[in-house]
Amino acid sequence: MIESLQKKAITGLAWSTLERLCQQLLQFVLAVLLARLLQPSEFGLIAMVSFFIAVSQTFVDSGFGSALVQKQNVTHLDECSVFFFNLAMGCLATAVLFAIAPWIANFYSQPPLKPVIRCLAFLLLINSLGVIQHRVLLKQMNFKALFRVNAISFPIAGGLGVCLAYCGLGIWSFVAQQLCYGSLNAILLWYFVGWRPSWMFSLQSLRSLFGFGSKILATGMLETMFQHMYELVIGKAYTPELLGYYSRARSTQQLLSSNLYFSVNRVTFPVFSSIQNDLVQMRSGVRRGLCYLGMINFPFMIGLAVVAEPLVEVVYTAKWLPSVTYLQLLCVVGLLHPLSAINSIAITALGRSDLTLRLEIIKKGVAVLLLACTWQLGLLPMIIGQIIVAIFGYFIHCFYTSKLIGYSMQQQFWDLLPALSLSLTMGALVTAIGWYDYTNPFVQLVTQTISGVLTFALLCRLSGAEPYKSIEQWALTKLGGFRTATHTP
Repeated sequence: MIESLQKKAITGLAWSTLERLCQQLLQFVLAVLLARLLQPSEFGLIAMVSFFIAVSQTFVDSGFGSALVQKQNVTHLDECSVFFFNLAMGCLATAVLFAIAPWIANFYSQPPLKPVIRCLAFLLLINSLGVIQHRVLLKQMNFKALFRVNAISFPIAGGLGVCLAYCGLGIWSFVAQQLCYGSLNAILLWYFVGWRPSWMFSLQSLRSLFGFGSKILATGMLETMFQHMYELVIGKAYTPELLGYYSRARSTQQLLSSNLYFSVNRVTFPVFSSIQNDLVQMRSGVRRGLCYLGMINFPFMIGLAVVAEPLVEVVYTAKWLPSVTYLQLLCVVGLLHPLSAINSIAITALGRSDLTLRLEIIKKGVAVLLLACTWQLGLLPMIIGQIIVAIFGYFIHCFYTSKLIGYSMQQQFWDLLPALSLSLTMGALVTAIGWYDYTNPFVQLVTQTISGVLTFALLCRLSGAEPYKSIEQWALTKLGGFRTATHTP
């Protein structure tokens, strides 16, 4: 059973990572095209709106969806109760956001935001329609179906957004893209997932899920507010242009880091939940997860920081060069966030959502304190504060992982050291290659990137790093299967 579950988890992780990376790659391409068509100040306006949309969406999700995944024996009554509750929350959140749109526009002193926020408010209602179907796929670890949903919906919505931006519609191209994507996503989830609601509702079912779900909701709300509170403060205290630079740097850094965490969370949470009573397997799972994360995330973050300047100039054009320093500092945050998160996932899967909430409150309290001390000093001190919070968050999550499953911070350090050492060696070489006086930033970017990839692969082969060997073997197996399938008459 354990081997079967492990195989299912590896397959799920592969499809989840592929689905998320493809989605984010398409989103990255969309962002690149929009960055070339729009001005940094327009991206700043989009970031101003994102705080309120993200917080409202977390409220709509309500935490009950995660409770359905964590619960061992879920009934159809449970699912229907959560569906209608989420639908009601979607209607409520839409109405509230529509009503407070003028206040938000006045808060930022940006009157054009009022109609934008009111249109985007309907996205909350649309998204609430597919919450249960999405959670059913997560419970089944059917990430192949999620891949198909996004492979259809995102290119269509993204193409619409680019066309409207090219026609000069500015921020409205973003609004149309978001509404189109949300609508297609909900429709396709209903099409691909066989689950349908029945006209039944039970407060008792909600109460049985409330203990776990309410803490997940509170944790998610804290996390969402924390993730977007910098946009809130920068948008209020500084210019939309500066917020645009920060937002673009943060989105570039999160292309892999946060989305890798997202993929791992979707796979490891149901897997860890299913083995929550076997601490030996749990400890082994957390260890393997950390090792694989380090082998993927460390070289990417370090490499991204090294090639940040030519990357920004080539991809976004020279008008975005002020964001380079912000991107390099945020890569340090990206090194630690996925590692902290997988420890948090293990704690939550053990049913300790109360502890997860408590740790998030502590971490966010430190973040708010540092933000209060740095926001008047400028954007760079604010980002340095984020680095301090990331280090602190990793330490406190490691401490409780050690207490609950016996996997100490020292053991985690030694398990992660090989990937970190190889990544730092690669980063030093790529930095040295960048010292050459390149006349063309594209040539510099290509030279450093290829050198970094080949160097890291060679170092991994010479060192015999176990996670790299497993990843390479899986990739070769899948490539061989693909070739066989394409050559079969």
